[in-house]
Amino acid sequence: MGSSQWLMDKRLSVRSDSFAREYETVPETGCLSIIVLGASGDLAKKKTFPALFNLYRQGFLQSNEVHIFGYARTKISDDELRNRIRGYLAAGKNASNSHLEDLSKFLQLIKYVSGSYDAEEGFQLLDKEISQHEFSKNTKEGSSRRLFYLALPPSVYPSVCKMIKQCCMNKSDLGGWTRIVVEKPFGKDLGSAEQLSYEIGELFDESQIYRIDHYLGKELVQNLLVIRFANRFFLPLWNRDNIDNVQIVFREDFGTEGRGGYFDEYGIIRDIIQNHLMQVLCLVAMEKPISLKPQHIRDEKVKVLQSVLPINNEEVVLGQYEGYRNDPTVPDHSNTPTFATVILRIHNERWEGVPFILKAGKALNSSKAEIRVQFKDVPGDIFKCKKQGRNEFVIRLQPLEAMYMKLTVKQPGLEMHTAQSELDLSYRQRYQGITIPEAYERLILDTIRGDQQHFVRRDELKAAWDIFTPLLHKIDKGEMKSTTYQPGSRGPVEADELLAKAGYVQTHGYIWIPPTL
Repeated sequence: MGSSQWLMDKRLSVRSDSFAREYETVPETGCLSIIVLGASGDLAKKKTFPALFNLYRQGFLQSNEVHIFGYARTKISDDELRNRIRGYLAAGKNASNSHLEDLSKFLQLIKYVSGSYDAEEGFQLLDKEISQHEFSKNTKEGSSRRLFYLALPPSVYPSVCKMIKQCCMNKSDLGGWTRIVVEKPFGKDLGSAEQLSYEIGELFDESQIYRIDHYLGKELVQNLLVIRFANRFFLPLWNRDNIDNVQIVFREDFGTEGRGGYFDEYGIIRDIIQNHLMQVLCLVAMEKPISLKPQHIRDEKVKVLQSVLPINNEEVVLGQYEGYRNDPTVPDHSNTPTFATVILRIHNERWEGVPFILKAGKALNSSKAEIRVQFKDVPGDIFKCKKQGRNEFVIRLQPLEAMYMKLTVKQPGLEMHTAQSELDLSYRQRYQGITIPEAYERLILDTIRGDQQHFVRRDELKAAWDIFTPLLHKIDKGEMKSTTYQPGSRGPVEADELLAKAGYVQTHGYIWIPPTL
């Protein structure tokens, strides 16, 4: 055979293969079953079911393809579960007729199954109910989609996952899937997190596991990559040459309020800083990924975490608000911090020498979550306005979502006086009539779509625990003590002193006022 004839045959073969691939039968995905385990608990009632209802109202969940199953130990009927969650889905006295109609239809999609979390009997019954629904929708066996949302304590994750694997998986593979959503906390330290990851990983592939951190679903957190990598004027500024320090802050103006016993097991670092604030830090500090594919974004986040230096004890302030131990569920001699300021140092070319200040606390003087990127002083300040404060880029995550740049301007008038003002993007003003989705809505929809970009990967989880476990063990052993602070204050005065030592310059006399409509 001549080389030209061989080449022609090869081309025909390639075309034939290409044509076959293009027109091969693609398995149809079957109906969607969403199973909420822990359906009678607070998380399910306050977050999971409301998120599902909002997705239903917006048309992302269709009544002809989706069915929702609640599973818990509590022995109640379908209608009793529906009545328990109805109040969390209603819009009050001003609810429109369409809202009430949607609510009624949505509640009819919910079925309840009662059973234990560590015995096959309940899960076999659950599988039977799911299978009957799939059969009623003429779904081919193996083509159905099953999403299990574990609104449960982490202690039962291994047993529940084992029961799902044994009793509730698709019986064959015709394009369907089974996915598991697990809530934080993912362990209490590196060892327990790794054990939890190992036990779940023995049962499910990483592609099936969705570790949910609701901060990654917040609108302004999702905007971080766009702000950083789609705007030319940020690219040359986002480094140690221009940025003096970065603060990531979470504040609540209330205490533990009945959750003291649960909170005391974890404390503010495990509850907020190690997960929520570290996820935000990754997006602030990461390098540009080569694409928006989930694996590329998560690769860059892991690189940031692996570049964080061990925490210096001198750059940590712990606090506990006065009255915390009055809660009868809290031990009398508890050292659990309800407030913490921790400075992290990232050892890489972009961030060497820039302190990342993570601060979180309860029973403070305000409730908010925000990122503050503070720039260095202007060299050769001819206006003598240094005392008024530095340029800052502030991203307010909650409440009143906004982004604003604090900058120095000339005060109106005949004299050359300067003042601090802002360039402001306040979402309620700029995007009137647009409802900002709740974080859980976005993340549940991502799970259904199979997009893991906003979920925590196993190696990412390990790297985050690597950073905080030594500090947490010192606190647990009593080697680092919490300072008492007054409820309604800014927290321990030592925290402000640490910020000043790290280089943060507080602006005096300037207050950001959210624009009114």
